[in-house]
Amino acid sequence: MGDKATLFESGRFVTPSGEEPSRDEMTDMGDATEEVRLGLAAQSGDAEAASVLGAILLRRGDLDGAEPHLRAATAAGDRAAANNLGVLLHQRGYPEEAAGWWRIAAVAGSAAAGHALGRYHRERGDEPAAEYWLRQSAEQGHALGAYALADLLEHRGDVGAEHWMRAAAERGHREAAYRLARGLDRTAGREEEGAADNAVAEAEQWYRQAAARGHRRAALHLGAILERRGELKEAGRWYLTSAKDGEPRAACALGFLLRDAGDTESAAVWWLRAAQEGDGNAANALGALHAERGETQTAERWYRAALDAGDDNGAYNLGLLCAEQGRTAQAEQWYRRAAYAGHREAANALAILLLQGSDTTGAEPWFSKAAEAGSVDAAFNLGILYAGRGEETMALRWYERAAAAGHTEAALQVGIARLREGEEQQAERHLRCAAGGGSAEAAYRLATLLDARRPPEPAHELGEIVHEKTECEEWYERAATQGHRRAQVRVGMLAAARGDVVEAARWYRAAAEAGSRNGAFNLGLLLAREGSEPEAAVWWTRAADAGHGRAALRLALVYARRGELAEGQRWADRAVELGPAEVSERAGRLRDALREELSA
Repeated sequence: MGDKATLFESGRFVTPSGEEPSRDEMTDMGDATEEVRLGLAAQSGDAEAASVLGAILLRRGDLDGAEPHLRAATAAGDRAAANNLGVLLHQRGYPEEAAGWWRIAAVAGSAAAGHALGRYHRERGDEPAAEYWLRQSAEQGHALGAYALADLLEHRGDVGAEHWMRAAAERGHREAAYRLARGLDRTAGREEEGAADNAVAEAEQWYRQAAARGHRRAALHLGAILERRGELKEAGRWYLTSAKDGEPRAACALGFLLRDAGDTESAAVWWLRAAQEGDGNAANALGALHAERGETQTAERWYRAALDAGDDNGAYNLGLLCAEQGRTAQAEQWYRRAAYAGHREAANALAILLLQGSDTTGAEPWFSKAAEAGSVDAAFNLGILYAGRGEETMALRWYERAAAAGHTEAALQVGIARLREGEEQQAERHLRCAAGGGSAEAAYRLATLLDARRPPEPAHELGEIVHEKTECEEWYERAATQGHRRAQVRVGMLAAARGDVVEAARWYRAAAEAGSRNGAFNLGLLLAREGSEPEAAVWWTRAADAGHGRAALRLALVYARRGELAEGQRWADRAVELGPAEVSERAGRLRDALREELSA
């Protein structure tokens, strides 16, 4: 060692004129100096120096150079050297001899050797010996030992696995942190709300630890948690990190995030990257993108790529593509392929296709299969199928199942059925669900139900504005706003009752223009009351032509007053035909009077 120091001090190792050594060169010279020092020390019998030098050479891959130093240090009782000698022999293909040295080191207290020896025994199926040595390593605080022990215990279904997985994660083992997080995620799915939230929060922390250490799948799951929480910017960063590390699912998720943000072009880049790495979901997304652009051939190619990647959605999407193009036979073929693979929406689509072809017998089992697999649409369609046959009990059963899963139209059908049975409370509950889901018919029926319960209100003078609105009127208005004609007429009537003529006329006109004969009739009444009888007659004519008896009677009276007796008689005849009974009776008397007048 003194000689080496003298060489440097003597200036014999000099640098070229005008050049300074780089930092890397200085590091290399320092490492070389240390190796020379360790080599000289090892030659003089320093076991520790031989052990360290052997470890350096082993890490470098110089097995021939490392072995004599490690054997010398091992012979002198150095347990680290014994462990490293085992590693070297294992790399050379002598596992039994390696295990012998690992045993010596492990008995001497080497946690690393205990881990290596445990792994050796597990690979050979000797789980009791593996557990013994891995436990020795783990209890000494060795992260790899703790992880390997946890893995062994988890494989056996031992409840102690989580303790050691947590211990390894706490010591910085990234795979342990990831697996601990996955376990907590699964636990959250089985727990009640409060406990589930705690489990998810803890899982997130472990995902963060693993992701920060470069675990790409942890980064993917962390991104998913953040996305569900609405923290899209941070979710995108983790997806990007994972995607750049080669995780195709993260690239696919990043694509969806970008698409939702309106950046379709960037989304397509990431989907392409994921699809090329075998991600079927990304291939489907690319297919859908090209289908939207009308590039059906390219879309079909990506759907087939998704199918080749094992994603049954590819077959389903191919079915949809063929159905849109009118290629019914091919659509059926693809739907069947996806349905036989367990794709519930494909089974539902296949059933609809068969039903359109009047094959009710063939459609029913596919509807049933899809519904039993959880397809809400299929459950609703089964309800329609049974209702069409008059099997109301079975229809209601499937409607209720679909309604329980949030199907708006199914909730409406259940509400209507409960109303027929007189179960108003149950009916109201389902109608509220359907109305809240956007069903105009449900909003109207709920309003009529609430309307029938409220006490009569005092009449208001025409022109007097009353601003208070009941809940039923709010539901009528919601339905009316969605274009429900009967609701529009009812909102108009309620507005007229409040004295709000302008609002009443607006809603009557909206209903009338949409084809409501009651709307046209009421608009006529309102206009006549306001002194616009000629315009009123126009709307009454529209209503009468659509079969409104009262409108026909009003027209008969208008023409009679004008002296146009023949036209009045014609409308009176029409009113007699249309009814109802009271209108027919009055119209009959008017017709007879007009006939006498004409014959006089």
